[in-house]
Amino acid sequence: MTPYWPAKMPRSLTLPQTSLAQNLQFSALKYPDKTALSFYGQLTSYGQLYDRSRRLASHLRAQGVGKGDRVLLWMQNSPQWAVAAHAVWVLGAVVVPLSPMLQARELAFFLQDAEIKTGVLGAELYDRAQEAGLGHAVVANLGKGMQGNAEFPAGLDVAVTLRAGDATFEDALKAEPAELVTVDPEDLCVMPYTSGTTGRPKGCMHPHRSAQANITGAGVWVATNIEDVYLATLPFFHVTGFINSLVAPLSGGGKIVIMARWDRELAQQLIKREGVTIWTNTATMVIDLLANPQFDAANLTSIRSMTGGGASLPAAVGQRLEDQTGITFLEGYGLTETMAQSHSTPKSHPKFQCLGIPLFNVDARVVDLDSGAELPSGEIGEIVISGPQVMQGYWNRPEDNGKAFSDISGQRFFHSGDLGYQDEEGFFFFTDRLKRMVNVSGLKVWPAEVENVLHGHPAIQEACVIALPDERSGERARALVVLRAGAQTTPQEIESWARTQMAAYKVPRDYQFLDSLPRGPTGKVAWRPLQEAARAELAARQPGA
Repeated sequence: MTPYWPAKMPRSLTLPQTSLAQNLQFSALKYPDKTALSFYGQLTSYGQLYDRSRRLASHLRAQGVGKGDRVLLWMQNSPQWAVAAHAVWVLGAVVVPLSPMLQARELAFFLQDAEIKTGVLGAELYDRAQEAGLGHAVVANLGKGMQGNAEFPAGLDVAVTLRAGDATFEDALKAEPAELVTVDPEDLCVMPYTSGTTGRPKGCMHPHRSAQANITGAGVWVATNIEDVYLATLPFFHVTGFINSLVAPLSGGGKIVIMARWDRELAQQLIKREGVTIWTNTATMVIDLLANPQFDAANLTSIRSMTGGGASLPAAVGQRLEDQTGITFLEGYGLTETMAQSHSTPKSHPKFQCLGIPLFNVDARVVDLDSGAELPSGEIGEIVISGPQVMQGYWNRPEDNGKAFSDISGQRFFHSGDLGYQDEEGFFFFTDRLKRMVNVSGLKVWPAEVENVLHGHPAIQEACVIALPDERSGERARALVVLRAGAQTTPQEIESWARTQMAAYKVPRDYQFLDSLPRGPTGKVAWRPLQEAARAELAARQPGA
């Protein structure tokens, strides 16, 4: 146990037994006229947010949505996203948040796997949703009322013709408000997906209990108050943005300044104009912010807390941020399976490129890969986690659940698949991963999934995807490609084709053509030596190498 736990802060928290819908209900009762959301100047009060959520819930209920049903939530960050999520929870149903970057073929898998019949989505995604086979759709034009707003991002003000039976977001809000359905802390509330090493995405079953653990812990850890202003730049479909930039601020009565898309110049202007005090982001955003020729440290003087995760912030960048702004970037660690954070770095003892220390009620250990025995400080093993924010398990994946969890000293621990160690002060550090994964700006890209898609290209016989370091995004994917006999193509053509098959962040930007791929004794492609050789080659090119 680290001696650097923040002074006078409790190590254990009593968690609420209420639902996420009740979190908003209580905030609306206490602060009905207070601004909850600011979206490019469009303001939504707590009272309006709660009322609209209950009205949308009534519409969804009329479409057959009931307790435990999975509902698609597929759009950019927006007030409509917040309304839709709470509408689902009013009914005791389950939000399935997905990336707006998904293509129709990808969406179709999730609709089938989670047995989704109904969804709330952005108008710009409507055609894709129909192609994927979505049933009833509530369609939101995020640009409604935004005409003439120069700050609103292009491409989101879309008018569509709806098929019979579907509804616009505005029409759905005409229903009478629904009453909240009673739920248990162990009833599911959100099911974000994480892809697997075989390329088969898995739904992480999170009940109200696991979400409340990090909602509560986030507020205590950075000592938030009702006058705090949060900048929401992380996507709400991602667990870190979902917890730290949406539901935790709403539970605490704060004001959320929402950006639908990242814009480094607008971000610093919003921080100054809105008096942002708390910002959870990624290393990529910090790097991009500081690289802006128009960056002015004076715009960030209101910020009291800047936290992040997803990918490690280079120490030189963290030091530069601190030197220019006085802000210490506090890194954290978590997974989709742990509903965002399980670790964070205390402000009293910051360390760069560090996962931090286990948070409230979390027992995290480093164990030997073979024996499962706990390892002493300094020794590398797998990070395992037990805590209230850990998911119930993977949706309809009993075999995967058997591999993901184990019993240690009578406690249920989740195996992260990440290799790391603890230093003598109890801080955790990441060294490598057991699972094949590319971490692109905090978004997980699973090589097996990308390889499966690339194998569908008519010119490709075989492909292997590896992870390489990248100064801006932390990592990037490189595709090693073997062409079919007589086939001809270019990296640019493959990339253009791949963009029609999968979300843009999954598409490799880096391609190499090979005559063949090396294989191990079992016949599988030996990806790790390829990755290690490529990384060594890149390192050798660095100045001073």
